[in-house]
Amino acid sequence: MSLKILKNKTILITGGTGSFGSTAVKKFINSDVREVRIFSRDEKKQEDMRIALKDKRAQFYIGDVRDYQSLDEAMSGVNFIFHAAALKQVPSCEFHPMEAFRTNTLGAENVMNAATKNNVERVVLLSTDKAVYPINAMGISKAMMEKLMISKSRKKSNTLFCATRYGNVMGSRGSVIPLFVDLIKSEKSITLTDPNMTRFLMSLEDSVDLVLHAIQYAKPGDIFIHKAPAATIGDLTKALKELFLAKNSTEIIGTRYGEKLYETLLSREEKTMAQETGKYYRIPSIKSDFNYEKYFIEGQKKISSSDDYTSHNAERLNIKEIKKLLLTLDFIQKALRA
Repeated sequence: MSLKILKNKTILITGGTGSFGSTAVKKFINSDVREVRIFSRDEKKQEDMRIALKDKRAQFYIGDVRDYQSLDEAMSGVNFIFHAAALKQVPSCEFHPMEAFRTNTLGAENVMNAATKNNVERVVLLSTDKAVYPINAMGISKAMMEKLMISKSRKKSNTLFCATRYGNVMGSRGSVIPLFVDLIKSEKSITLTDPNMTRFLMSLEDSVDLVLHAIQYAKPGDIFIHKAPAATIGDLTKALKELFLAKNSTEIIGTRYGEKLYETLLSREEKTMAQETGKYYRIPSIKSDFNYEKYFIEGQKKISSSDDYTSHNAERLNIKEIKKLLLTLDFIQKALRA
């Protein structure tokens, strides 16, 4: 994805020291961007990133998306915002659902309100497959974030709001692949929930390309999705073991609470109106304003015959193809050399 759209722009990344933020910052700094603002709560990670980058265009802001004032102060003169700050761990959000709501939903509202006040041009909010038919607190809080974004997009504003949805991002914090690699290298048993469970396989670089696509082509209220391939967890485990010539045993423990058998990136209702643009889906927002007939009277027969877009019915990679994809990841290459 071209970085020309970033030329002479000031960018703010919330959660900028996380997996997505770190990858995005490194890529953006190699463009003609005017300034990249890294907004997060973790001063140690900010200091580490500052030392590693050694670039005056990278500016660091300590703050929390729960605190509107800290966001407002960081947004003066900003053109684009990538909102990645979130509570992402399913168990943590289940045990502390209000904390998930305060960060993932109310925090996102703070970002959008501050962006509107500061006349930011465009804001991309990062969502998740768990927001589609949510069964856990993390997914529910992100689903509400999406609904807030669509609602605000219906109002007249100088700021354009849109979102992206991700499935499993390989190599990100909380991703199963680094966990499996650690277990393999420490010669421990690999614990699997269900070998038939499927997940999309998307790289961090793909996730950055997706937000750049969104920032360039979005209309108010759009949600963008990358059409990533998928694999079973069983085949993913076999591919990793073959790459590392590992003989670790495998223990199947069963599906954990709040965990889905497969990821859904498009509901059947969304699939009927989604537009395919190359390797992406674009879900336009319903321009119904406050037309309640869409919910009570009007219907669409094509919704009944449509299907969801899931990791069960997406392109399925075999073990050889999974290995080829894994070898494109820097952290896999480093682990193989270690």
